[in-house]
Order: sequence, then structure tokens, then C-alpha cells
Amino acid sequence: MPVLKRRVAAVAVVTSAAVFIGSTQAFAGYGHGGSTNGSSSSASGHSDGNGTLSATAGVVVFDRSKNGAGGSSGPVAASSGNWTPPACYYAPKYTPDQLQKYLEPIWSAESTGPQWDQEQRDKYVNGGWAKDFNKDKTGKGYWWDSYVTEGREGDPHALDCTESIFWVDKGAAPPANIPRAVTPETLAQLAYGEIRVPSTKVDLAPAGTTKVNLPTWAWLDTAEFKPVSVTASVRLLNISATTTAEPVSLKIDPGTADAQTYPASGVCEIDGDHIGEAYAKGRAGDTPPCGVKYLRSSGDGSYKLRATITWKIHWTGTGVPNARNLPDGTFGADQDVVVQEIQSINR
Repeated sequence: MPVLKRRVAAVAVVTSAAVFIGSTQAFAGYGHGGSTNGSSSSASGHSDGNGTLSATAGVVVFDRSKNGAGGSSGPVAASSGNWTPPACYYAPKYTPDQLQKYLEPIWSAESTGPQWDQEQRDKYVNGGWAKDFNKDKTGKGYWWDSYVTEGREGDPHALDCTESIFWVDKGAAPPANIPRAVTPETLAQLAYGEIRVPSTKVDLAPAGTTKVNLPTWAWLDTAEFKPVSVTASVRLLNISATTTAEPVSLKIDPGTADAQTYPASGVCEIDGDHIGEAYAKGRAGDTPPCGVKYLRSSGDGSYKLRATITWKIHWTGTGVPNARNLPDGTFGADQDVVVQEIQSINR
């Protein structure tokens, strides 16, 4: 079936929130379902009066039960380029009856002009694309429309999905000329945006206050830095994808050019089950495997040491049993380090 560019995308987004699916309200323009942690429950499939499945609230469901948690956790940012998960995508949204309940109020309002409204009726009702909203195909497919990813409503790319509502038979692929139609890879990218990882505040020795030219050891409790994952699925299509983030390195930025990092790159690779090495008594003069040496006092203030973990991110999903890479992600945190001059006493 041909696909028509939407003349009134903004109007459709605003009015789509008023559509009802079965006995449940559906937000036809925005978002996806899911709780902060655990399996999401606000988006699902159910059987309507015609015995056909319908999408409710948001067609993409997230399982965050293996995600990072806690008040200090946060989202990763792609470490290369300007890559982000898609701001909008196409997925099943309406049965024939539901599309009728969505479009007819728009036409009745005459907000889009009589010519446009008649063109739409000709396509969806009078046989141009479908006769009577494809009610003769009830239970055999869905009308697909665009969704805006939750939290991306103000993103200019949220307006990239401008194709008109189109029909896809159950089990059939969406039209090849619609690249943002939901796929397992799309779900993997959406799950990327839901990944949460723990804070990267490092342990330091000396802690809090150190001295000029004294090596300061840095390490992380690796018990908190285990792989995390989020699974996204579209139950109506029986497709899913799991995106996993695994920590691979810690980068130390001392917060000043007057410092030397260990190693010189400032990047501490994860070695087995630890990042860096905890300081042990008697090793103050040793070179730490991960740390920093400040060469100048912080005066009356402090330096902002920033510790950033790089996470290797990959996904598997329906039809994709072997892991495929997504851009590495990073998440960092600042902490204050006071650096004092070593005081000497003249006798």
C-alpha cells in the first residue's frame, strides 16, 4: 500500500491522545509503557470485543528488572559522535474500529480543511487505500502510526516520522520505504536509552585531602559494577531485544593540568574483578596502578576530580542470537579533592 506524507502532523499528535482502544485509553502519539524497575505492566496486549489484540498505552514494553538502580544511578551517553536512540518510530497502533474512532472526530472538527478531510476519507473509507477502514481484515493486521519516544517530545527529530497511517498484515514486514518501522534493532536502541548504571565516585587514598607530589590511589568497588540490561518488546509482533552494558574501563580526569595520572592516559582498564587497586598500608611511596599525583596545591579550594566509566554495549534479539554492538556509553561523576602543600619545619 502506498504511504502518504502527513499534511497535519502537529494536529494529529495533539488529537491522538483522545483515542480509546477497547475499554482502555491509548495515547496514540507519545511514549511507551513500563515501570522504573521490574517488568513493565502499563503497556500490553488484550482482546477487544471483536476477539482481536489491541495495543494499550504504549506498544513498546520494557523489562528493567536487571537494570541499575539507586539514587546515584544514571543514563549512559554515547561516547562517540552524536548518536542517540530514535526519537520516533512506527509500530502497530489501531485496529480498524480504533482507527475509525481516531479519525472521524478529526474530520468532524474540520480543523484540517474539507479538501484534506475528503482525501483522507477517500483513502481510508472509500477504497483508495482501504474500504471502511479495512474492517473486513479485522484480526488480520493493524494500522501502524508513529510514536514519540518518552522524554524526547521536544527533540526536533521527534518530528521526523511524518508518514501517514498505514496498514500491515499480521506476519508481514512493514513497507521497505519506512526505515523507522520498529524492528528488533529499533527495540535494542530504545532499550539503550533506558539503561541505568551506578555512580562512579571512586575511593581515594589519601581520602578527601592529599598532598602535592604524593601519589593518590584510586579504585572502585567492582561489586557495584556488574553488567546491567534492559529488554524491550512489542508483544503484538512477538519481537524483542535485550541491550546489555558491561563496564570496561575507568578514566580519571584530575580537574587540573597540574597533575599526573596513573597510567599516563588516565584510563584504568578493568582487570578481572577490580578497577584499580585498594591502597594498603605501607605503600604510600609506590606508584599506584590507577590514580593521580597533583603537582600544585588547590589553595583555599579544591579540584574537581571526574571519574568516568566506559560501558561496552551490545544487544541480542529476535532473529539475532549473536551479540551486535551499539556505541559504547559513558557515565561519570565529580568529587572534590583538596590538595595541600607539604609543610616543612626549619630548625
